[in-house]
Amino acid sequence: MNLQKARRIFGICTLLNYVVLIVWFAVFSLGYEWIYHLHTSWFPMSKENYDVANYLAMATYKILVLVFNLIPYIALRLTVSKEKS
Repeated sequence: MNLQKARRIFGICTLLNYVVLIVWFAVFSLGYEWIYHLHTSWFPMSKENYDVANYLAMATYKILVLVFNLIPYIALRLTVSKEKS
């Protein structure tokens, strides 16, 4: 696999992961009551704990996307652009 393919893969992965994050936030925001009742039927918890769990999970997911997708994409982007010069 050459650097251009790796860069493209990391770019697509970054975009797809951010789409997942945006959909997650939209469902959490727009369907809050329904999702809350669905989850609390399996795992009883207060709304405050549910909010904290979702916020921490979204933050963790976002950090993992940054570290494992976006940063390698930027590094490859810089590397590939320097090789062309």
